[in-house]
Amino acid sequence: MLRSLYSGISGLRAHQTMLDVTGNNIANVNTVGFKGSATEFEDTLSQLTQGASGPQPTTGGTNPAQIGLGVKVAAVATNFNQGSAQSTGKATDMMISGDGFFVTSRGGQQLYTRAGSFGFDASGQLVTPDGGLLQGWTADASGVVNTGAPLGTIALSPTATIPAVATTAATVDGNLPSDAAVGATLERDVRVYDGAGVSRNLALTFTRTAAGWDVAGADANGSTGTGSLAFTNGTLTSGGSLAVGGITVDLSTVTGYAGMTTIAAIGQNGSAAGTLESFTLGSDGSLVGAFSNGLKQTVGRVALAKFTNPGGLEKAGDSSYTGTANSGTAQIGQAGTPGFGTLTGGALEMSNVDLSQEFTNLIVAQRGFQANARIITTSDQVLQELVDLKH
Repeated sequence: MLRSLYSGISGLRAHQTMLDVTGNNIANVNTVGFKGSATEFEDTLSQLTQGASGPQPTTGGTNPAQIGLGVKVAAVATNFNQGSAQSTGKATDMMISGDGFFVTSRGGQQLYTRAGSFGFDASGQLVTPDGGLLQGWTADASGVVNTGAPLGTIALSPTATIPAVATTAATVDGNLPSDAAVGATLERDVRVYDGAGVSRNLALTFTRTAAGWDVAGADANGSTGTGSLAFTNGTLTSGGSLAVGGITVDLSTVTGYAGMTTIAAIGQNGSAAGTLESFTLGSDGSLVGAFSNGLKQTVGRVALAKFTNPGGLEKAGDSSYTGTANSGTAQIGQAGTPGFGTLTGGALEMSNVDLSQEFTNLIVAQRGFQANARIITTSDQVLQELVDLKH
């Protein structure tokens, strides 16, 4: 049988595969996080009809004569180039800028994806549209994230609370006027909290003396404390703190220049309990929650994975991949570290399919298919001529 007939058949199969791959790329032109593929061909074994010979004293060398036996698909390679960004404004949408992958868990299987279109389920878990659970680390009560701990599901329940913190320190800053009359008083209040989050006032009274200013503190729970402040050319030279019922009031930055009265309480370290109201995503994958008590605290961190050979990953459907023997073991880390990329909230990575290239590939594949079909037609005509020799 003619070798060209089988070469044409192999060409039809190879170019049909190219059409399939190209068609799939075009179908996913608007798929979030999709990575296009390219078909790579290679020739098959060639039949040796004449071997090579080396040069002799009286004759030159000859090259081998080989007839190819067709083409085959060597690989369908995935293109992991970065796709374009599309802003959505949705807090749970995330985009990786770099080479990392989101880690998800579905049915107990660990998967990897570039599609960052996440949402909440009824339990407050961040999930993919097909129900995959986004993996990362949950912060402890103080907002510390242990990235060395095993991965787990990230859940941001709307009923999540941040505990109350008792006030142990307060800060007062500003200027006490040195030209105030002896006996003049200034009063300032600081709102402080106990361990249950109940607020109360800590009243501070500043009284002008011949040597400087006396300060007296009176807590609403009955605790009191006194101290004195002395200044030289407006700079504090003695005093600087006041203890009232377990609360240390820092006065070390207070000044004593003439003509200004700016003394004020600028902060304290206590707070009431609060519930989670919203969150934002940091470039390092940190999920920072905003609570009803006005505080912001890290509630979790999104984990990312990277591979030595991303091209070795196997597509598992639903815009996800699984590791293989040739992809290398998944290396788990956090955004912002080398090789993992950075994260952007409120945006998605779109498909990296280039339509102009794909339509060109369609034409190339179609013409290749037609040419190989013509090979088969021509080979059939030759065979028909052989059959007709008997007539």
